[in-house]
Amino acid sequence: MRRIIKLLGFGFLLASVLRVAHADDAAATTIRIGLIGLDTSHSPALVKTFNDPNPKDDSFAGQRIVAAYPFGSRTIESSASRIPKYTEEVKQQGVEIVDSIEQLLAKVDCVLLETNDGTLHLEQALQIFRASKPVFIDKPTGSNLAEVLAIFRAAKHYDVPMFSSSSLRFSSGAQAIRNGKVGRVLGCNSYSPCAIEPSHVDLFWYGIHGVETLYTCMGSGCESVAHTSTGDFEFSSGVWNDGRIGTFRGIRSGKSGYGGTVFGETAIEGIGSYDGYRPLFVEIAKFFRTHQSPIDDAETIEIYAFMQAASESKNAGGIPIRIDHVMNQAEQAATKLLANELQ
Repeated sequence: MRRIIKLLGFGFLLASVLRVAHADDAAATTIRIGLIGLDTSHSPALVKTFNDPNPKDDSFAGQRIVAAYPFGSRTIESSASRIPKYTEEVKQQGVEIVDSIEQLLAKVDCVLLETNDGTLHLEQALQIFRASKPVFIDKPTGSNLAEVLAIFRAAKHYDVPMFSSSSLRFSSGAQAIRNGKVGRVLGCNSYSPCAIEPSHVDLFWYGIHGVETLYTCMGSGCESVAHTSTGDFEFSSGVWNDGRIGTFRGIRSGKSGYGGTVFGETAIEGIGSYDGYRPLFVEIAKFFRTHQSPIDDAETIEIYAFMQAASESKNAGGIPIRIDHVMNQAEQAATKLLANELQ
């Protein structure tokens, strides 16, 4: 009997050791994610999704948001006013709040740059790149095209995986069109809400959603953009290098929403409704596992060049502005922004 008791005791001890070892292995293989910026509703939504104790599938398995740095805009009231509330929300979900980006980077493997204020993205992204942490940068990538180019150039210099996107790109309707639902897309009209923030190029702040939809359906290759602006609407018309035409309508009055129409070889179709954050979050999780961006860098950059050209067209009375013109200007400005960084 004593022998049996000893054997049972040894068995319990061994099982306990194995459980601890398994827990340690799981902790060691978990991708620890840091979150910068608690000034946007995207941040608590990300925490709720990645840290869900009862997930609907294994899309986010082995990944967890473990730390957050709250700032974030200090100057854009609509963003800065959210920080206390969202800080408390993510703390309640077990996320450690840290006092600096430096502290955060020491605790994580990958980063979600969620700061709503795009004017801060270049400065914050450079800290992430220097630490060699793969990063998703939420929209807008920067507050103007020069900053966007500087961010992509710095990521390549430091050889750090990154991507940036609006969540509208991964809605099922837009993806179906991208993948051939109507054959070759010959034209597209997209629309979205379009609030403007004076510190950002006009469409960067919120028009990015509809312009990203436009590019998801059309692909890259736009040569010039003409733009008309009124108090209630923004309207951009782009001509692609193969003669196709794509337009974006930004809405600030009346019924609003996300969507559009595509004109294809085989059908004319509505783009469909917005599917929410989750499809983008799934893509972010894949990116953190593979370090492979789901979007070509050149396409994302061209989206911002389209919006920069729209702004210059507006200022020039609506005449078409070439994409290569705004790219050349921004390349020179980006070089100055990185003068001390890439020596």
